Amino acid sequence: MQRYFLSTPFDVAGNALIDGEDSKHIAKVMRMSVGDHVVAVFSGEGYISEITEMTDEGVLVKQVEGPLHSNEMPVQVTIACGLPKGDKLDLIVQKGTELGMAALIPFEAERSIVKWDAKKGNKKTERLRKIAKEAAEQCHRTIIPEIASPVSFQELLLHARNFDVLLFADEEDAKSDEPNKIADRLKNVYHKQSVMVVFGPEGGISRKEAEALRLAGFQSVSLGPRILRAETAPFYLLSAMSYEFE
Repeated sequence: MQRYFLSTPFDVAGNALIDGEDSKHIAKVMRMSVGDHVVAVFSGEGYISEITEMTDEGVLVKQVEGPLHSNEMPVQVTIACGLPKGDKLDLIVQKGTELGMAALIPFEAERSIVKWDAKKGNKKTERLRKIAKEAAEQCHRTIIPEIASPVSFQELLLHARNFDVLLFADEEDAKSDEPNKIADRLKNVYHKQSVMVVFGPEGGISRKEAEALRLAGFQSVSLGPRILRAETAPFYLLSAMSYEFE
C-alpha cells in the first residue's frame, strides 16, 4: 500500500490533507480515486486511510485503521560522515534510511577532498532530504531521517553533546592487536538511547581528528579487518546494529 508523510496532522475526526507533490503523485502517477486506500503517516504513526475527496488543494483522507506497528530501530542512530566525493552522499542517505538511520550530519573533515559550495548547498541538501523521504516511503518507515546541512568538525563536536553514546570508525583501531569490535561496543548501548557514529571521508579520520573525538568522549570502533569505502562503512555499522537490536 502506498505510503505518504503528512505535512499537517490529522484533525480530531481523523481527517487529513495530503498536499504538494504527493497529491500529484496520487492523482497523476498512481491514478487513485475516491475510495482507494493509502497509509498516511504523521509524527511517527501510520494509519490506513481512505481517500474521501480530491481537490485542487490536495487529497483528503480519513483514518480507517491504526496506528500501525512501527518498524523503527529501537536505538536512534545518527550517522556523521566526512564529505565524500561524487554522489556518494545520495547513496548513504538512501541506503542508510532503508537500514534504519535516524539522521545524517555531513561534516567537513580534514581529508575531505570535496568542498561544500555554499551557493548550491541548499539545493543539494533539499535533494538529499527528498531522497530520504522517498526511501522512507519505500521501506515503510514511520519517520523521515533528518538530513542536516554540512557542519564544520568543531560544530560536529558541539552536536555530540546531545547524544547518549558516541562512537567513531577508526582504521587504526582495526589494525591494532586488540581491535574494539562492534559487538563489544554495543554491549553498553540500550534501547531508546541516541547514538552518534562518525565516519571519515576517503582516507578516513585523521589522527588529529581521532584525538579530538576521544577528548570529546567518543570511543573508537573497528569495522572488521578489511578497509571499507567511505560509503560502505555506515551500512556495515547500521547492519550490525540492526542484528544486535532488531
